[in-house]
Amino acid sequence: MVGAIRGSTQCEPLVVGKPSTFMMDYLANEFGILTSQICMIGDRLDTDILFGQNGGCKTLLVLSGVITLSGLQSPNNSIQPDFYTNKISDFLFLKAATV
Repeated sequence: MVGAIRGSTQCEPLVVGKPSTFMMDYLANEFGILTSQICMIGDRLDTDILFGQNGGCKTLLVLSGVITLSGLQSPNNSIQPDFYTNKISDFLFLKAATV
């Protein structure tokens, strides 16, 4: 798609999708936060996790997507998240009712 735009306009497009840091930089500036305060959560190493790493964020891989634990641990895999979990619902917790 980028090639079609480049060819028809004779201009170099600005790619803002993952793993480009354009979106991350914009969000950090818009909300006045440091990228080191952000944790990028995603289910793809080559887009979501790489996006977070390129932007200077912590990263959390959710194994409910295209990557499996064995794929994550493969010696052929060069992208490693800071954290991983089996499913996003692992973050849910119940608040005990007080009497």
